[in-house]
Amino acid sequence: METRELLLRAGLEVLTEKGFSATGIEEILGRVGVPKGSFYHYFGSKEVFGLDLIERYGVFFARKLDRHLGNPSLSPLNRLRAFVADATEGMARHEFRRGCLIGNLGQEMGALPESFRARLKETFEDWQVRFAACLGEARKAGELAPEADAERFAAFFWIGWEGAVLRAKLERSAEPLEVFADFFFASLPTG
Repeated sequence: METRELLLRAGLEVLTEKGFSATGIEEILGRVGVPKGSFYHYFGSKEVFGLDLIERYGVFFARKLDRHLGNPSLSPLNRLRAFVADATEGMARHEFRRGCLIGNLGQEMGALPESFRARLKETFEDWQVRFAACLGEARKAGELAPEADAERFAAFFWIGWEGAVLRAKLERSAEPLEVFADFFFASLPTG
């Protein structure tokens, strides 16, 4: 596998657990067994590396969302539930040590390069648009009331979900994710 790819994969693993500020380049290099010069050959700086990781994770997660939210065998609200179940299982598989890279970095924003802010915001907005589209389909299918504001509910989901992911990491438990999801789905006005 190409060295750049190895570095990005190792970076995603470490940063979803520890965050950007707490991770040194040496730790990432140690995981893949390459010299420091290789890192700077591919990225130039830790900031450039971080921006590439944000891009990589955003694309990866958007594909995951599309797989769930575009699943024609499920109703729109059940697609959202399937995403929640899959994300919960993913955290459990890693013993709740890993969270969302975008959420982790957002929490660290005060200590991060300012260049991260716009990229993080764009990523959240992209995920929100995808969720809003699925909620709009739920409205058209009669699962949601006609007056349900898909965009606001999508924003509410991501604001609350990221908090639930943080709490799940803290408690090493699925309960915060389950509590949030239960209240999110209960709050949706039905059709």
